[in-house]
Amino acid sequence: MQIIPELEAGGAERTTVDIAGGLVHAGARALVATTGGRLVAELQAKGGDWIEFPAKTKNPLRMYWNIRKLTKILRKENVQLIHARSRAPAWVAYFAAKRLGLPFVTTYHGSYSAKSAAKTLYNSIMARGDVVIANSIYTGELIRANHPVSNGKIRVIYRGTDLNAFSSSNISSDRVFKMRSSWGLIADERVVLLAARLTPWKGARVLIEAACLLKKRGVQNVVYVLAGDPQGRSSYIKELDDMVLRRGLSGIVRRVGHVDDIAAAVFTASVITVPSTAPEAFGRVAVEAQALGTPVIVSDLGAVPETVLAPPSVPAEQRTGWHVKPADPEELADAIESALSLRPSSLEALAVRARRHVGQLFSLDRMVGDTLDIYAALIERKG
Repeated sequence: MQIIPELEAGGAERTTVDIAGGLVHAGARALVATTGGRLVAELQAKGGDWIEFPAKTKNPLRMYWNIRKLTKILRKENVQLIHARSRAPAWVAYFAAKRLGLPFVTTYHGSYSAKSAAKTLYNSIMARGDVVIANSIYTGELIRANHPVSNGKIRVIYRGTDLNAFSSSNISSDRVFKMRSSWGLIADERVVLLAARLTPWKGARVLIEAACLLKKRGVQNVVYVLAGDPQGRSSYIKELDDMVLRRGLSGIVRRVGHVDDIAAAVFTASVITVPSTAPEAFGRVAVEAQALGTPVIVSDLGAVPETVLAPPSVPAEQRTGWHVKPADPEELADAIESALSLRPSSLEALAVRARRHVGQLFSLDRMVGDTLDIYAALIERKG
């Protein structure tokens, strides 16, 4: 059983569904305890079982009662292992697993803030698994630094991408046409895309400033698309909209909301940007862009640079994208201009290198296989 607060959009949620699909394919039952969400239908389509459970609560009293409730479910469903993907439900799962003597796995999906000893203790549950999966080398180093209890238990398993879904040969012209139409593009307009929820640290302000610089440089027929769910951040959205107006970028920078067909969105774009101003624990969109051969530019911060090869870490001829300083609009603008200026032969060579790179390290099959190997070893050890 996997347990997660909800199955809405996000890397942890997507990974939950992917692992459930891998379990079903391997002949196992795949249970997910969660409140629900838009990915429940996909989970069920892949053969996974949704166990409706109030996993989102952070109320200590309700969490205490959840331990009893989860213990009953685990016993009834004959669960052999439980895998927690978020802190509040992880505490519940930890004590329920202890009561039943079950293997307990955690995945550290993010770099949690800890400004007090109490918060550090709260976060530490994600380092208390029999195996602690880190979704990047960066994340693994954070766990070691903050939680000595994890010593010897950390395994790095990169987030896997479905390379069939993110293959240019599987993106139809109809899907591209539909995407361009939904964004209001005319025939010769190219897209620089930021595909992320609209939260300040994802770097939308940096991209808007870069767009302003590129307009002043005379770069034309380029639209900068912010594709992401605002998640109720009305004041931040107003700030972005006001910024676009003040910079004279109306119609050039466009907010389009959540995009369901992310593969078509990434393929439609001429450049993908990941201009985060705070460390990312992985960086799924950067991998998806490379799988589709779309040039990608990422902040040199956190785990995302692990997914993209760029000088000076590698020679220029091995480049699969660009690293730029975080919160530096001018450097981001330079990289965007370079990517947009690639000749067809250089663009194709970049795409070939990028697809080969992600195929070796970031495939869905590799992630699922490595995770299921951990499950099997822990269950065998218990038995």
